[in-house]
Amino acid sequence: MIKGLRFGLRAQLLLSASFLLAVPYLGYQYVWELESYLRLGQEQTMVGTARAVATALHERPQLFDSQSAFLKDVKEGRDLYAHKIDSPIRLDGQLSDWSEYRHLMLDYGENNLINPSEQYRLDSLSFKHMVGQYGDFLYAVFEVQDDEVVFRARNSLDVDRNDFLQIGLSLPDDSFKRFIIAPFESQWVNAYLLDGQDRPATLERKIQGQWQISPTGYNIELRLPLDYLNGQIAFAISDVDSIETRTVKYTIGTADPTQVDELGTVLLPSPQIEQIIKGLEYANSRVWVVDKHRRVLARSGDIQKQVGFEQRTDLNTSNNIEIEWTLNGLWRVVEQDILLPLYYRVLTRPPNQFVDELRDAFALVGQDLESALQGTPNTLWRLSSDNKAVILSAAHPIFIDGQVMGAVVVEQTTNGIRTLRNKALEQLFHFILAIVVVGSLSLLLISTRISNRIRKLRNETENAIDSNGKIKASMTPSMQNDEIGDLSRTFVNVLSRLSQYNVYLENMASRLSHELRTPVAIVNSSLDLLALDPRADDAEVYVTRAQDGIKRLSTILTKMSEATRLEQTIQHSELEKFDLLALLTGCIEGYKLAHSQRSFELKTDAKKCLVNGNPELFAQMLDKIISNAVEFSELDSTIFVNLVMHSQHADLFISNKGQLLPNKMTAELMDSMVSVRSEKHQATSSSGNTEAHLGLGLYLAKMISEFHHARLEIQNQSDLSGVVVSVKMINLWAD
Repeated sequence: MIKGLRFGLRAQLLLSASFLLAVPYLGYQYVWELESYLRLGQEQTMVGTARAVATALHERPQLFDSQSAFLKDVKEGRDLYAHKIDSPIRLDGQLSDWSEYRHLMLDYGENNLINPSEQYRLDSLSFKHMVGQYGDFLYAVFEVQDDEVVFRARNSLDVDRNDFLQIGLSLPDDSFKRFIIAPFESQWVNAYLLDGQDRPATLERKIQGQWQISPTGYNIELRLPLDYLNGQIAFAISDVDSIETRTVKYTIGTADPTQVDELGTVLLPSPQIEQIIKGLEYANSRVWVVDKHRRVLARSGDIQKQVGFEQRTDLNTSNNIEIEWTLNGLWRVVEQDILLPLYYRVLTRPPNQFVDELRDAFALVGQDLESALQGTPNTLWRLSSDNKAVILSAAHPIFIDGQVMGAVVVEQTTNGIRTLRNKALEQLFHFILAIVVVGSLSLLLISTRISNRIRKLRNETENAIDSNGKIKASMTPSMQNDEIGDLSRTFVNVLSRLSQYNVYLENMASRLSHELRTPVAIVNSSLDLLALDPRADDAEVYVTRAQDGIKRLSTILTKMSEATRLEQTIQHSELEKFDLLALLTGCIEGYKLAHSQRSFELKTDAKKCLVNGNPELFAQMLDKIISNAVEFSELDSTIFVNLVMHSQHADLFISNKGQLLPNKMTAELMDSMVSVRSEKHQATSSSGNTEAHLGLGLYLAKMISEFHHARLEIQNQSDLSGVVVSVKMINLWAD
């Protein structure tokens, strides 16, 4: 951490709260995952829709055109597709009614020459052509580029010595007929039926149209009834450039109209299939039915329609003004003007409009369709050409006599799913934003309260101790039942114990002074008497007294350092298995010899007590306890040693009859240099001098019991006849 930079508790909690920002990300990822499942569900639904439509078309060959759908292959330009026309065409030769269909026109040129006899020149003859259906009529248009337009001579009976249009048809009765259109000028035209010698026989008024000169050549618009067709047709335009010779220079056509076997086909959208799938136009999807050559037989629906939830607009402007100052109105303003614009920096709205490149398609391509035409249903995800919309298509094969005769293709955008996703994310972001704001404010308030309490605790602690480390005031414990309350109460307890320890240190100085003053005085007085009369008869007595005083000083110093040495011994001691019962038996036999004025009795039901510990240290602890019991017991009394066995531990009780413990001193007696001995309980040496007692016995015993993970307690007996010392929870040896 940078030196001097303070990073407080509130800052830390707010930094921790910043991890709440991961919640929006997780929610965002969850909704995206949900969207993927919704897309999978949409995909399965689309396949089911395609399967249902295909089921209605299976084994119904009458729904397919017999002249084109059953061909092995079709050729562009020869096999024509009659596009749906939205309104009837006015036959005026101006081509204005075809403007929105011009992109569907096919170019005819060198590759479409029929029996060429001269080197082809593009500027001499070419044309654009298409056919369309409206109602019960088939319309055809030719936009011809011809550098020399030669009309039929008015006094000529020949119809093939000028520019002309030839039509070959297969009629519903399977007969083959040829027609020719050769006008005298730009005019309304009808077709002439040709006889076997290629001469005009009769005028066919069912085939009618307009031949109109244009700046680059001429335009031809034709109309003929659909019931006049049997699915096979061919158009060919012949070009004559010389008025003198009037010989045909080129003939360009969709197919050779003079040969019935060379006729091409014209595919008309099936009204029966359209009737079957018409109801699907309300399903916000688009359905295609194509033949095995991928040409469209029928189409229904529009994928430009939006799917999903719409914004509620049930509140008008006046209502908005009325609720402007309400909580609901305020929330709407915040949501619409602040939150949603912020959200939609990440989200994308489904487009209202996008480029639909298949809007006027008459043939489809795609991996899904190819798979369906092979007999396997499949799906395909694709982007619109302007990359605004994601379009899902599902294709299912149509079977007739076990053969794939076509396929059903169902298309739908993901706008509905995206709208649903956006709605879900809006609500999710609302809740997450509320959680983040409320959570951050809550953490800020909590951290402020905690920091204030900690600061108060710090101030109380600083005020309780002066600059010299002396405790000058007490602390008030907190009543709050939490960690800071526990810390406050612990500080109060620690401060109380420190205060007692300071009192103990102060008393220890006087106690040491009291203990040291007597031996020092004995040594000084003995030395002074020896100095006055070194040859006196009682000089030996003075020397003995001085030696006793020195021994007493040595004993005091030894006992003061005993605790330190014992700590070091404990640190280097290892636990081992030993029989506690045998140890007690041996020690008690020794105590009987050492303390003949007391009786010792061992009580236990155990025959063996294997414990985990250190026998030498345990014996030292027992010595300290027995020593106290002997000193505070009455003469000729019995000291009882009781060993109680439990399943996993043992308890040891040592009781004696004699002086009781002072009130409220049971805990302090096991502290260092605490003693309650009176003069009559002071032990004396062999010379009659009183031995020093610094109150270290039970303190050392406590240290040894803690090493054995046991608990040492001392208290008055229940009948107030004496004192009992207990060593509880002595761990047994685990085999």
